[in-house]
Amino acid sequence: MEKINSNDSEKTWDIIAKSFDKTRKKPWVQCIEFINKLPKNHIIADIGCGNGRHLIPCSKQCKKAIGIDLSKELLKIIKNKINIDKIENINLIHSNVLNIPLKNDSIDSALYIAALHNIKDRKNRLQSLEEVHRILKKNGLLIISVWSRWQDKFRKQFLKKWFTEFNQNEYGDVNIYWRQHGLNIPRFYHLYSKKEFLNDINKVNFEILDINDVKLHSKKYPDNYFAILRKK
Repeated sequence: MEKINSNDSEKTWDIIAKSFDKTRKKPWVQCIEFINKLPKNHIIADIGCGNGRHLIPCSKQCKKAIGIDLSKELLKIIKNKINIDKIENINLIHSNVLNIPLKNDSIDSALYIAALHNIKDRKNRLQSLEEVHRILKKNGLLIISVWSRWQDKFRKQFLKKWFTEFNQNEYGDVNIYWRQHGLNIPRFYHLYSKKEFLNDINKVNFEILDINDVKLHSKKYPDNYFAILRKK
């Protein structure tokens, strides 16, 4: 097994890209509902687009779709899908999300799904949110999601850390291993409380139109927070 540092995000996602694509085929209903309400003339960006499961629906609804991801291997997977389906209105960009190579006020709407929580250090997560704000046009719409700290799977772990490790590292940080298809690869996550998620959003000049606790896999406690924001 290849050993990697859990903070080496690009290498991490390159290694698990093919496995990720095999297990992440179906788009989330929250994203599809958001996409289907957008005007046909929108230019939309999918930030942290992964294997394209939401990017391709974006291309069917909007005039132009831009996929941005840190992983070249995931972008190769999307490129292959684009070629097979002969999709002509998708542009792909290999980039991190701290310095997005798009002009100010150039995007009508955006998705930022299950990616913000993979960024280490709050200052970097806030910088990423500022970047998304920068590229959106005034009144531009954004749907964003993060994993909940208090979901069923991690609730006891973080309750214990509250008493034993509260002052060590950033509370909410955890390594989550990708253990499918024979892999055992650590991925960095910062799991959010709802209060912390709202605080970070409010640090940037977004208007919160809607925010929801969602159970995608958990049975008792929400495992994701989804918010729909508008650039003021």
